[in-house]
Formats: sequence, C-alpha cells, structure tokens
Amino acid sequence: MDSGRDPRPVTWEEPMQPVPFKMPLECDFSLDAYYPVLIFLAIVIGLASVIMVIAHVLNPKRATPVKQMPYESGMDPIGDARGKFDVRFYLVAILFLVFDVELLFMYPWAVATQGETPVIVGALRTVIFWEMLVFVGTLLLAWAVAWRKGVFQWR
Repeated sequence: MDSGRDPRPVTWEEPMQPVPFKMPLECDFSLDAYYPVLIFLAIVIGLASVIMVIAHVLNPKRATPVKQMPYESGMDPIGDARGKFDVRFYLVAILFLVFDVELLFMYPWAVATQGETPVIVGALRTVIFWEMLVFVGTLLLAWAVAWRKGVFQWR
C-alpha cells in the first residue's frame, strides 16, 4: 500500500519536495472491535430498565401517615428542614475542592518530569518546573489568606 511518501531518501544536499497527498482507496477501520462494548451497553440498559419496571410493578402502594412522615435518622423531625447553615461549611468545602484539584494538576506533572525516563526533557522541563512553583506559590498565598481570615478556626 502506497503511503504517499517519496521513496527516495532525503539528503542535506537536495531539498525535500512536497509530495501530493493521495487518498487511500480502502479504509482499515472496522466496527467489529466495538461490538462487545455495544452488547455490554445494551445488556446494562436492558437490565436497568427491567429492574426499574419490576420495582415499580411490585412496590406496595398503600400510603400511611407513618410512611408520609419525613425520616430523620429514626427520630421525629424537629424544626424546619430548610434551616440556614453557617458560611464556614461552604468555605471548608470550597477549600477542600481547591486543594484537591491542586493534586490533579501536580500528579501528572510529577509523573511526566521525574523518574528514569521523563516524558518532558530539556529546557521545557525547567520552564514547567518554574510554572509549577508559581502555581504552588499562588496556592500557598490563598492558604495564608484563608488562615489569616480565620477560615480554619471553628467557633
């Protein structure tokens, strides 16, 4: 099969000439490799549908006052369920997400630049190292600001 490349070797004396692109007549792509995935997907969707229909048909349909009560860990509910929460709950959750996402950025960098055969080599490795230091510095600054504002103190 012709790959569309010039079979002559490229030398320094002779500049490389562009070779016109030839569209291959046949495509070696086949859906045969995806049939097991499609069968598995059909089985999963079918099984989930059957389970939902069976649960809907066989469920008890008597509504009693006890079944209509809100359930609060086995205790009778006291007060309104829509009570206000302190903003610290949200701040702690956001800080957790920020530092969790930080690890999502740092782990691939550490794997790609360290080890016996690093993926990123040369001058680009140094640039990315300094970029990561700026990133970590920004996160440490955010952590220091949150500490100074008292976000980590629970009153």
